[in-house]
Amino acid sequence: MRLLIVGTLDGQLGAASQIAIERGAKVTHAPDIDTALGTLRTRGADLLMVEISLDIPSLIPKLRAEHFSIPVVACGIGTDPKIAAAAIRGGAKEYIPLPPDAELIAAVLEAVTEDNQAFIYRDPIMKNVAALAEQVAPSEASIMITGESGTGKEVMARFVHQKSRRANKPFVAVNCAAIPENLLESELFGHEKGAFTGAVARRIGKFEEADGGTLLLDEISEMDVRLQAKLLRAIQERQIDRVGGGKPVNVNIRIIATSNRNLQEEVKSGNFREDLFFRLNVVNLRVPALRERPADIAAIAAHFAKKYAEVNQVDEREISPDAMKMLQAHHWQGNVRELENTIHRAVLLASGDTIGTGAILLPDASGNLNFTGNAASASSMPSAEGAGAMDGASDLEEAASLVGKTVAEVERELIIDTLKHCLGNRTHAANILGISIRTLRNKLNQYQTEGVSVSQPGAPV
Repeated sequence: MRLLIVGTLDGQLGAASQIAIERGAKVTHAPDIDTALGTLRTRGADLLMVEISLDIPSLIPKLRAEHFSIPVVACGIGTDPKIAAAAIRGGAKEYIPLPPDAELIAAVLEAVTEDNQAFIYRDPIMKNVAALAEQVAPSEASIMITGESGTGKEVMARFVHQKSRRANKPFVAVNCAAIPENLLESELFGHEKGAFTGAVARRIGKFEEADGGTLLLDEISEMDVRLQAKLLRAIQERQIDRVGGGKPVNVNIRIIATSNRNLQEEVKSGNFREDLFFRLNVVNLRVPALRERPADIAAIAAHFAKKYAEVNQVDEREISPDAMKMLQAHHWQGNVRELENTIHRAVLLASGDTIGTGAILLPDASGNLNFTGNAASASSMPSAEGAGAMDGASDLEEAASLVGKTVAEVERELIIDTLKHCLGNRTHAANILGISIRTLRNKLNQYQTEGVSVSQPGAPV
């Protein structure tokens, strides 16, 4: 955790810094917002803790303008609650009163890193993968981590970093699918002032941020093939060129890449460079789908049940044996992400001493989320005698509903309905639809331009 503390805090800065350092954070100080922005451009950070008197609402747009995706926490001494509320409304994720409380600062640091560090496994198949990861971690070899979307590839990458000789150096992750093509080069390699519109100052890229440590190129299969050539040179030469710059910069990093696609097939189709594939795929770690490791389902479900009980401040409940059997029998197309959403809902819907089957919502054959267990009444179920006729009628009705619609209209309905099923999760929806997340994003942008309502991440069922 790289923590940048901004402000003077009337003598409390040292205390807050010391607590964060004791909790494992690497702390940098900046006296004001302009200095903080300069530090971000040259060194990067994972979290900003900003004195509330420094006008946090004006800081957030500046971060967005330069494409810094960094959580901001406000802090202050004896602050008026209205000022703290204004900071939250302005974009701060949390407010910490000073003098600093050790447990509160620890909780904030943990909240920022928790989702990325929870590596939970019990199944023998996953134990074998973890053993191989631990064996190759101390080497300098590039590693390719493959597996379906939502299996925990980034968690595996962090595990490798923690077991490597670079564990006390930065771990920097770049989601190649989430950054627009025209910005990804600058995000990776940095840029000089004036290199393009909006480049208000020199900024280092993720390669330089990760110097001495590990750089994770998440979903690298989504990277444009033209940028892959520059990436290959950077990996081979251990040198990068900032956009608009004329002088190469040396970097010392270990590369880990992930993909949810078959990269050998992508090479054959011309979407991925073969030489880059061989350079990255020195060691391959395949993270198995959740349905292939049933023992992990129970452990991960229990973890999420505890986590979301704390988050929502409700009583912690164990998952009943019947509910656990139901979870372990499910296909989990969306893997750990789908399981997490399911358990989060179950925590909110559960009543009694345990999380029972009635609180578990799983998709039915049509892909819609339905209550399971005793939630459906017997009167709503067709008789065995009439089931065949109803199935046939349903097929005819479904076919009739498509008549008169264009292919584009049918495609739009399929994409929108799938996104709703995935609670707005773009990666999960793209995986189910069998398209790239870039293609999905372009389609959704088009639909929104046409006035179509599009589910946002975390949207309720």
